[in-house]
Amino acid sequence: MEPFHLTIFESQALLKKKSLSAKELTESVLKRIEATQPKLNTFITLCEESALCCAKEVDEKRARGEALSPLAGIPISLKDIFLTRGMKTTCSSRILSDFIPPYDATVVDRLKKNDVVLVGKANMDEFAMGSSNENSYFGPVKNPWDLERTPGGSSGGSAVSVSAGQCLGSFGTDTGGSVRLPAALCSVVGLKPTYGRISRYGVIAFASSLDQVGPLGKTVQDVALLLEAVAGYDSFDSTSHPIPVPSYQTALKKDLKGLTMGIPDEYFREGIDPEVLKAVHTAIDQLQKLGAKRVKISLPHSSYAIPVYYLICTAEASSNLARYDGVQYGFRATASTLAEMYLKTRGEGFGREVKRRIMLGTFVLSSGYYDAYYKKASQVRTLIQKDFTEAFKQCDVIVTPASPTTAFKLGEKTENPLEMYLTDIFTTSVNLAGLPALVLPCGFDQKQLPIGLQLIGPHFKEERLFQMGHAYESATDWHTRKPSL
Repeated sequence: MEPFHLTIFESQALLKKKSLSAKELTESVLKRIEATQPKLNTFITLCEESALCCAKEVDEKRARGEALSPLAGIPISLKDIFLTRGMKTTCSSRILSDFIPPYDATVVDRLKKNDVVLVGKANMDEFAMGSSNENSYFGPVKNPWDLERTPGGSSGGSAVSVSAGQCLGSFGTDTGGSVRLPAALCSVVGLKPTYGRISRYGVIAFASSLDQVGPLGKTVQDVALLLEAVAGYDSFDSTSHPIPVPSYQTALKKDLKGLTMGIPDEYFREGIDPEVLKAVHTAIDQLQKLGAKRVKISLPHSSYAIPVYYLICTAEASSNLARYDGVQYGFRATASTLAEMYLKTRGEGFGREVKRRIMLGTFVLSSGYYDAYYKKASQVRTLIQKDFTEAFKQCDVIVTPASPTTAFKLGEKTENPLEMYLTDIFTTSVNLAGLPALVLPCGFDQKQLPIGLQLIGPHFKEERLFQMGHAYESATDWHTRKPSL
C-alpha cells in the first residue's frame, strides 16, 4: 500500500519504528497531489519545498532521539481561511488573491509546535459562503467519488484532500455545516467542535457567533488526535473557553453500554433521499447492537433553523466583510475618486454569493428591520438551544443524517440559492446551539456515492462522540473504501 493511503495512526506507528520516514511519507503525498490536482482542483497554494524541509527536520529530530508529538511528520492541508505567516491566504476570493499575512493563526502555530508537515492551502467557497465549493474565485473543487459532482462546502477542498489521499488530515471551518457536509459527501470523518473549544484567532471571519474550526481525517481516531493537538484556551480569542482538554484517545477504548442515543422525529421526515434514510436507520440499528439504547426525542423548533441561520449569518457577514474596501489590504480597483474605488473594489472583488449575503445582512440590520428580522431570529435561536438542552436530559448523543441527499451534480443548484441553502438543513441548528457534532461514513447509495451519519453531543462532550463514532467505525468498513482516481 502506498504511504498516502495510510491513516495518521498507522503512519505514526511506522514512523516510530523508523520503517517509514517523514520524508518518504511526504514525498508520497506530494506525488499523489501532482497526479490528482488537475482532476480535483483541491489546492490554491502548494508548499512542496517547505513541506520536504519540515519532514527532513522531523526525521533528524527522531534520529537524535528527541521526544516528538504524535502528529510529527504527518502531512496535512489547511483550508485557505487560516492565516499563515509568509504564505498566501486568499479565502478563495479575488479581494484577497494576493494577501500574505504577517502572522500565523493560533491553530497554525499549535500545529507547527507539533511538527506537522503542511503541504498546502485548500480551495473553499469564497469567505466560507456556500455548500458546494462552487463559489470559489479559483474554480470549483470536484468530488473524488464522481468528478461531475460537488464535494460539499465550504470546506470542500479540505475534505477532498483527505478523501483523495492528498494528505492524511486537514482543518476546515464549520459555520453551518461546512466541515460536516463535505465529510459526508466525500466519505471522511469531520468534526464541528463545541463553540470555544478551538481558538478562532487568525481565522478569517464569516459569522463570528457561528464559526468554529474543525478537523477532518480518515478515521475517528485520526480526528481525535488532530483535535487534541489544537484544542484549548487561547488568550487572543475572547470566545475561547478555559475548560481543560481531556485525553480524547481514552474515550476510544470505551464501549457503548450505558449510552443512550436520541432519534429526533423532525430529522426523519419527507424530503430525505430513501437510500440515505435506509443507511442511517441501518447505522442506528448497528449502534443498538453495540450496546447503545434508543429513545425518541423531539426538537420542535428545528424547522426554523435554516431561516434563523441565514438571517444571523448574513447579518454578521455584512459586518465582518465591511473591512474589505481596498484601503488597508487586498485587491484595489482602479478609480478616480475614493467613493468610486470603494464601489468598484467591492463590486469586482467579491463573488455573486458573497454579494448576495452582504446585501441580505445589511437589509436585516437596517433601521426599521432589525427588530423584525435579526432580533426575532436571535430569540428563536434561544428556543433552538433550549430544545437541545431538554433533549440531552433524555439522551447522551443525538443521531441524525448528515445530509438529505448524496452529492449532487456541479451546477445543479447554483441558480436556485434557496434549494442550495436547504442542503444544510441537518447541520445549521448545531452551530446555532454551539454544540459539537461528528460526521462519519455510514454507507453508499446505488451510484456509489457516500452517505454520512451525524452524532451530536452536549457542550464540551466531544469524547462521547468519539466513543460512539469509534465503536461504530470498528464494527463497519465504510471508512476503508477509497475513491478510484
